[in-house]
Amino acid sequence: MDEALLRSLTPSVLGILVRRGADFAAAEDSVQDALVEAVRVWPADPPRDPKGWLVTVAWRRFLDATRSEAARRRREDLVDEEPEPGPAPAVDDTLQLYFLCAHPSLTPSSAVALTLRAVGGLTTRQIAPSYLVPEATMAQRISRAKRTVSGVRLDRPGDVATVLRVLYLVFNEGYSGDVDLAAEAVRLTRQLAAAIDHPEVAGLLALMLLHHARRAARTAPDGSLVPLAEQDRGRWDTGAIAEGVEILQAALARDRLGEFQAQAAIAALHADAPTAEETDWVQIVEWYDELARLTDSPVVRLNRAVAVGEADGPRAGLAALAALNDSLPRHTAVAAYLHERDGDLVTAARLYAEAARKAPNLAERDHLTRQAARLNALGRG
Repeated sequence: MDEALLRSLTPSVLGILVRRGADFAAAEDSVQDALVEAVRVWPADPPRDPKGWLVTVAWRRFLDATRSEAARRRREDLVDEEPEPGPAPAVDDTLQLYFLCAHPSLTPSSAVALTLRAVGGLTTRQIAPSYLVPEATMAQRISRAKRTVSGVRLDRPGDVATVLRVLYLVFNEGYSGDVDLAAEAVRLTRQLAAAIDHPEVAGLLALMLLHHARRAARTAPDGSLVPLAEQDRGRWDTGAIAEGVEILQAALARDRLGEFQAQAAIAALHADAPTAEETDWVQIVEWYDELARLTDSPVVRLNRAVAVGEADGPRAGLAALAALNDSLPRHTAVAAYLHERDGDLVTAARLYAEAARKAPNLAERDHLTRQAARLNALGRG
């Protein structure tokens, strides 16, 4: 079963049902039912036209789920509109669905969560860490969002800022998580940049390109993570870096700074350094100060502490870290790194081991475990 194919078809099938008159919540449930049926049926009997098959099955599930008297009267009309088996329209509705999910009746955070779950294909477990909330809390938030839009015609698109936030989170999950969605997020952001002349759209596209350019160097042949300072910069995609920098410079020239432009500026400084030792950490700290001013995000301040540790020494970094809540994701890993830089290998090894137990994915856990083992071996030597 090709799960990637199912994920790629989901937005288009969902868009077809919405255009045919299904409200979003009912359409999303019907598409999920069709995906379950595909997993059951396709291995033994793969369809010639997977998208057309999903549209047909999802539409029938939607009709079957429509129970009220008013819905039954409407059903007679809907049945006549049922798509015939065969090729489905080759229309990409994904970006439109992102805007529809950012509905004015939803708060921005609920709209982002709903879109990531229904259109982006992420699980509740994958979404929750981005909001620093437990999985159960995120599940309740998504359920409330579905109830809010249930029965509402999604004909009032949401705002660009919410859509940008969704695309950013989808890219991050694809870049570092369990599901490969990074290339899809770049593709959709390119579409958005072509349609909307907005410096933050350009900033997000630049940020994605600069991060994506380093992807080939992020893992070793055995799949283990390679930290930025240890990456082979010869494997970075110089074409993507040049494009990202050009897009960023044009956006910054408009003097309407936003968080994605600031993040892209930080990524550009990393990409511009010939070696890790030549990184302009002082300027990176200045950009983190701008980013903290724009977002007031504790995660930004955590990353700033690392930059301060590089620019002004590990003890300055630890002082900046001490002002932050130690429950923040990756706080322990940052503390371990700064203690190692300060020469306290015993404390660093203990913190690396503790951070490994808290790691959000297997690759990061294995990396932190190796760091702890390396320092313990040095201590024994």
